[in-house]
Amino acid sequence: MTALRYIAPITLVVLAACVLPAKVTPLPSGAQDFVEYCAACHGVGGTGNGEIASTLSKRPADLTGLAKRNGGQFPTTRVMAKIWGYTGGKGGSTIMPNFGPLLDSETVPYDGGDGIMTPTPIRLAQIAEHLMTLQKP
Repeated sequence: MTALRYIAPITLVVLAACVLPAKVTPLPSGAQDFVEYCAACHGVGGTGNGEIASTLSKRPADLTGLAKRNGGQFPTTRVMAKIWGYTGGKGGSTIMPNFGPLLDSETVPYDGGDGIMTPTPIRLAQIAEHLMTLQKP
């Protein structure tokens, strides 16, 4: 009878672990990912004045004028490709790190501006959306 007294609670704990949903860690927002991965170089406001910008061999891009430099349209697909690491600088050299592995996440259908809903890592789409909010007229 004593052994049964210990087995019953253990069995309940094991069963509860099988039934209870696992704790899901919320995804950071695009703004949070920008601060974590981009702000050191590009600055919190995206102007290229991050805390380590002056130590780099090439000044980080001012991200607040991306739409203006693209005829008023934010170049979403091109920006996401650059962040993810699909594109390099001229001759394949760039200071911009490849953030793809860091931003790997569940994909969502996302239109990067070409009218085609493409499976896109949600964290990548969120950073692009955040960058849109930083655009100056």
